[in-house]
Amino acid sequence: MGLTLAEKILKAHVVDGEFKKGAEIGLRIDQTLTQDATGTMAYLEFEAMGIPRVKTDRSVAYIDHNTLQSGFENADDHRFIGSVAKKHGVYFSRPGNGICHQVHLERFGIPGKTLIGSDSHTPTGGGLGMIAIGAGGLDVAVAMGGGAYYITYPKIVNVKLSGKLQPWVAAKDVILKVLQIMTVKGGVGKIIEYTGDGVATLSVPERATITNMGAELGATTSIFPSDEITRSFLKAQGREDVWSEQKADADAEYDEIIEINLSELEPMIACPHSPDNVKPVSEIEGMKIDQVCIGSCTNSSLLDMMKVAHILKGKTVHPDVSLAIAPGSKQVLNMIADNGCLSNIIDAGARILESACGPCIGMGQSPNSKGVSLRTFNRNFEGRSGTKDGQIYLVSPEVAAISAINGYLTDPRKIGDMPEFTLPEQFDINDNMVALPSDEANMNDVEVLRGPNIKPFPVTTPLDSVIDCKCSLKVGDNITTDHIMPAGAKILPLRSNIPAISKYCFTVCDENFPERAESLGKSIIIGGSNYGQGSSREHAALAPLHLGVKAVVVKSFARIHHSNLINAGILPLTFKNETDYDLVNEGDDLIIENVIDCVKNDAQMVIKNKSNGANIEVDCELSGRAKDIILSGGLLNYTKEKLN
Repeated sequence: MGLTLAEKILKAHVVDGEFKKGAEIGLRIDQTLTQDATGTMAYLEFEAMGIPRVKTDRSVAYIDHNTLQSGFENADDHRFIGSVAKKHGVYFSRPGNGICHQVHLERFGIPGKTLIGSDSHTPTGGGLGMIAIGAGGLDVAVAMGGGAYYITYPKIVNVKLSGKLQPWVAAKDVILKVLQIMTVKGGVGKIIEYTGDGVATLSVPERATITNMGAELGATTSIFPSDEITRSFLKAQGREDVWSEQKADADAEYDEIIEINLSELEPMIACPHSPDNVKPVSEIEGMKIDQVCIGSCTNSSLLDMMKVAHILKGKTVHPDVSLAIAPGSKQVLNMIADNGCLSNIIDAGARILESACGPCIGMGQSPNSKGVSLRTFNRNFEGRSGTKDGQIYLVSPEVAAISAINGYLTDPRKIGDMPEFTLPEQFDINDNMVALPSDEANMNDVEVLRGPNIKPFPVTTPLDSVIDCKCSLKVGDNITTDHIMPAGAKILPLRSNIPAISKYCFTVCDENFPERAESLGKSIIIGGSNYGQGSSREHAALAPLHLGVKAVVVKSFARIHHSNLINAGILPLTFKNETDYDLVNEGDDLIIENVIDCVKNDAQMVIKNKSNGANIEVDCELSGRAKDIILSGGLLNYTKEKLN
C-alpha cells in the first residue's frame, strides 16, 4: 500500500514514536513562525529554556497582529521581539512587511518541509506542499530549541477536486463548501489532502486560501501537492531552487473521501456566527450591507487584489457602505501600486489599510451597531470584530467587491464576462524589511530590550494529588478561544502581560468570571463539545492558569487548545458520558482524588460533586509524554527537567 502525500512528509520527519494511525509521533521541525500577538510569550518561553540559538533551518518572527500603536505596549513588544530575534538567530519581518502567512508563502515556505507556527492559520503553507501546523507558542519555542513537535498520527481525508471553477466562483467558495460538508469540528484529528484533476486548475494563492481556512475545520493541517504550478510560483519569487515535486503514491489509501466538482460550485457565504453556517449567496442575495473588509491571511494575495481592482474600476463604493482593503504584504502593495490596480481601488473610494491582520483580529474597522459586514476573512465568531452585535459574513473577494458597489449582497456571476487573471512571471522581490539575525559569534553583544508591560511566564507547579475546589464557570458547546481570551485593540496589547490580560478572561461569557476565579484561588471549568476551537493563542490557557484553574472538564476539545492546556499544566478531562454534563453547575463543590495515580496508571478518574452527591466518571486521555508534562506542571517545567 502506498502513502498519501501527508504521510510521506510525516514519515520523513518522525524522530520519536511508532508511525501508525492513532499513535503519538514526534516530528522534526524544519521551520517555525511566530507573530506578535503570540510571539512575545513564545520568546520569553524560549529564553526560559536557556538555549542560546535556534536550531531550525529557518525561524521567522513576524509583526502583523498588534500593529495599532495607541500606547507604548505594542511598540515595546515589537522592540523586544526584534532584539530577541537578532540575538537568538531568528529572521525578523518588520511591521509593514506583511501578514505572516502571506509573506511566508512568498519568501520562505519550501515544499516537503515541516513548519509549525504560533498561529492557527499556519496551514496556509500547505498550499506549497508543506506540512504546516498551527501550535501554541510554547510548542514553537521547544521546536526552535531543537525539540520535536508531537501530534497524534492523524486520519487522512482525500478531497478529490474535479472540473474547473466557473467565472467569478473562487477558491474561497471551495473551502466554504468543505466547511458546509464537514463542519467546524469535522476535521479534528485529520489532515485534509487535496487531489484530483481539479488541483491543476488552481494557482498557489488559491490553494493557500483553501488550506488557510482548513483551520476552521479543526483539522491538524491541509495540503496540496507540489507540482509545476508550485514550481512556476516559486520561480516567479526567485526561489525555484527550493522546489521539489511532492505527491501521493498512486495506490495511496485514505480514511475518507470527499468529491467536489469545481464546475458545479457557486458563490458561497458563511453566515453569523460560525464559518460552517454556509449557504449559497443566491439564497440570501439582496441583503443590505453596511461594511466590506477585504484582506486577511486568507484573501490578500496579488491575485485577489487584481480581481477586486477589476471589479471596482470606474465604479464608486455605495454611499451606505464602508469599504476597507488590506493588501497582504509589502510585495503585493508594491505590485498593485505599479500595475495601476491600487489607483482603481482608491478611485472607487476604498479605505487602504496597512499590510497587516487589522480587522480580522479585531484591530480596528469594527462595524456599526448590528452592522452587516461582509469580510474575506476566515472567522466570524460573535464579538470577534469588536462589535458585540455585529453580523459578520465570510465571502470571496469577488462577492465582497461587487457587493460594496451595489450596497447589498450580490452574486458576482451577474457582473458579466470575467477576464483571465494570471500571476506574473516575475514578482517584485525586495526583502529589505526582513532583518537578519546576528551571527553566532556576535550574539552576546545584542541587548534584549524589555518594556514594563512584558512580564515573565506564569509560575506553574507539579500536579496536585487532590483537586478540591468549586466550579467557577459552566459554558456550552463550540466555545472559541475568542470567548476564553478575547482579541481586539483593547486587549491584544496585553499579550505579554498575563496578570493584566487575565482580567478579560471569559468576560464575553461572564464579565464577573476573572474576579470570581481569582477570589476562589483554584477552580474547575465545565464546558461542552469542541471546547477551545479557533485561534492557537496559548493565552486562552495561560490566563485561566493565572486565575487558578486546575482542570477543564468538557464533552470534547479542539486540538490546539487541548495541547495548550497540557502545556500550561491544566488537567484536560472529558466526560465519559456526555449527559453527565448536566450533573454539574457553576458554584458546585467538586473533588477529584488520587489524581496523580489516575494519570500515571490510566485509571478511571471520578469527580465527586459534593453539592449534589453525584459521582461523575471522566477520562484523561494523555500519551506517555503528555502525562509527564502534566505531572511536571507544564511543558516549560518538563523541558527544563529534560535539559537538566
